[in-house]
Amino acid sequence: MAVDLSVELVAPTAGRSGLRLKNPVLAASGTFGYGVEFAEQVDLNRLGGVVVKGLSVKPMEGAPPPRLCETASGMLNAVGLQNIGVRAFIAEKLPALRRYDTAIIANVFGHSVEEYIEVIRHLEEAEGIAAYELNISCPNVKKGGVEFGRDPALAGEVVSAARAAARRRPLIVKLSPNVTDITVPARAAAEAGADALSVINTFTGMAIDLATRRSRLGLPTGGLSGPAIKPLALRMVWETARAVSIPVIGLGGISSGEDAAEFLVAGARAVQVGTANFVQPFATVRILEELENYCRMNKIAAVRELSGTLRTDYDGRT
Repeated sequence: MAVDLSVELVAPTAGRSGLRLKNPVLAASGTFGYGVEFAEQVDLNRLGGVVVKGLSVKPMEGAPPPRLCETASGMLNAVGLQNIGVRAFIAEKLPALRRYDTAIIANVFGHSVEEYIEVIRHLEEAEGIAAYELNISCPNVKKGGVEFGRDPALAGEVVSAARAAARRRPLIVKLSPNVTDITVPARAAAEAGADALSVINTFTGMAIDLATRRSRLGLPTGGLSGPAIKPLALRMVWETARAVSIPVIGLGGISSGEDAAEFLVAGARAVQVGTANFVQPFATVRILEELENYCRMNKIAAVRELSGTLRTDYDGRT
């Protein structure tokens, strides 16, 4: 039985391209380099897309080591958004990425609205990019360091400005889970013009070395990811999908095809694979194959039929 794995996330509009994926499995930003680094281990042409490492206006060295720390069923990271900068990405990485038949999504971040806009402005002039993913988990230096994503007004401000700058391509907004109610920033981003939402980024956590009484990372805290956060991520995807009308991309602890299917059932239209790439470089392709086999075994003709099919009414109880 053949399974239709294609997914349309964003329909094209006048003057702006849409985002149609050959399948719903993407490599998550920050876990797959710029994509080309994995080309010898993974057939990039098989993936629905690659979300590249976050891009800033200027190159950033990132956080001091150690940057990774294993935890129970997960991992803490404090990489500090190290990257080569948007200009070097366009000149050095993008030409190689254009050779692959997969959607290349540029993850964008900044510490002010102006920095976000400048990164997008450079990317708008480049070819070979399918969409932008806005990381709003960054501190706004002009507002005392508060994260854009934790303040609905700030989230709306940066998304609105990015929407105006991103004239050629769809705009995806990646939400932080470090909020009381994920639907608040989700609605703010949707109302400000986001075409889709990535749910979720990492949870803030920490680990302590008792021998030294210091953090096990080079910074006091880091981002928790991996299977440990999957139940929380699933819940937030479900809440977000019910709160907004734009598509949701689910991520958080996906390490198998059945994990991916659960996120689709919860309301996602596509998924991103992150921490699993550190454990197994070809995890994205394996997860795609397992998801396709799940659909085949359950006689699901098109993977999009799974999206939003969670049953919540049990004998009259919701």
